Amino acid sequence: MNKALYTHFERHSHGEGLKGKTTHYCPGCGHGIIHNFFAEALKDLEIQDRTVTISPVGCSVFLYYYMDTGNTQAAHGRAPAVGLGHKLANPDSIVVSYQGDGDLASIGLAEIMYAAQLGVPMTIFFVNNAIYGMTGGQMAPTTLMGQRSTTSPMGRGTFQGQPTKVAELIAQLDGAVYVERVALFNNKQRRRAEKAIHKALKLQKENRGFTFVEILAECPTHLKMTPQQTEEWVEKEMTKVFPLGLLKDTKPEPQEEMPTPDYTAEALLAKVGAREQAEARFAKAFPSHLHAHDVALKLAGSGGDGAQTAAMLIARAAINEGFDATHIPSYGPESRGGTSYADVHVADTEVLSPASPAPHALLAFNAPSLQKFGHTVLPGGYIVYDSHVVKELPDDIAEGVHVFGVPCSAIALEMGAPVVKNTVALGALLAATHLLPEESLLNALRGALGGRKHLVALNEEALRKGGDVVRAQISGTNGSV
Repeated sequence: MNKALYTHFERHSHGEGLKGKTTHYCPGCGHGIIHNFFAEALKDLEIQDRTVTISPVGCSVFLYYYMDTGNTQAAHGRAPAVGLGHKLANPDSIVVSYQGDGDLASIGLAEIMYAAQLGVPMTIFFVNNAIYGMTGGQMAPTTLMGQRSTTSPMGRGTFQGQPTKVAELIAQLDGAVYVERVALFNNKQRRRAEKAIHKALKLQKENRGFTFVEILAECPTHLKMTPQQTEEWVEKEMTKVFPLGLLKDTKPEPQEEMPTPDYTAEALLAKVGAREQAEARFAKAFPSHLHAHDVALKLAGSGGDGAQTAAMLIARAAINEGFDATHIPSYGPESRGGTSYADVHVADTEVLSPASPAPHALLAFNAPSLQKFGHTVLPGGYIVYDSHVVKELPDDIAEGVHVFGVPCSAIALEMGAPVVKNTVALGALLAATHLLPEESLLNALRGALGGRKHLVALNEEALRKGGDVVRAQISGTNGSV
């Protein structure tokens, strides 16, 4: 057995007995033949130890059971994107994306088009059997006109559109250097397929560019034919729509070597803006008065209100204090006037879930945000909203929630800097909740603003003014609903 294939296939009987030496594929399926050609090419080119295969959803997902190479499983359709990550992170690797027609030509069409146009040296083996084989025989982008499937029981018709000719699409892109369509229905075609697989990998080994091989394969199970009948169907029917042959071979010169990323600790820390010295800490303890271990917050407003920046600053300040913190942005369809929000968690040791469906505190910059999320704040929690924009409170806020209206926009306008209204709001939120000391936020702000000292002073003033409004309200009333 070729050393690029495992000697025992753990999928069957834990590698024991006859099943431990046979694949799981249906009788007559083309995947096993392709695996063998792939393995032979790896052996001949002496690149097995450099190869990373990417297998996504579909029958191709089980490639890792058989190929003794590096392997990454990718989400449905995303194999080319994952492959690009491997190649750019390790330019010396041989990256092979192994995909079926339902995966590559449907949900993954954007990924394969971008990868091909980018032209980074990697190889795609596209197994086209004109059906969704693994998930029950649904119509695929490559299903032929008139072909029956579970989702086209009367046969593919006009309203399902024409079959997608992927190899022709890829061949038109400047980044692809070699594109060929082959088949497996007789020994002559298998020999051509073997040569195409070998050539695609050889071109990648020589760093010549993006290579793509489409392989017409048989799926007797979902065509409801014998293996022999399926071979005849591929030859007589599929090749009419998907003609075999070479579609592109530019014979390019080797590309310039891609730089290998620097993975030293110093380089990685520099990329994320880490400092050699630990950040100063100002919090005496975790804010357990809000929650014993994990405080959830939601910051919401329209595009441009600064909710996402404010959320990022809270997370950064919490991390500087030695806590665990997460910031998950969520953008609505509206660029202005609607609501986008960020979920933030601050935990004493570890955030277990980054979402904040029931926050302990809400910072709302506009009326839609307060209306949408006000009722989700837990009893005893806190709401801070921009009272310059929001004129009425919703009537479904839980009893015992502490509500503070702060004219954030008006204060920022008086300061001559409308963009700092989110800093005003942050000052108000800290004064209301005592989540972190003001100095924690100021330290995070200084880090974010870098050497722009005039902006540092402006934001320091905005943070203080927002806090002063809330402190004045607390001294006169408890602010609870």
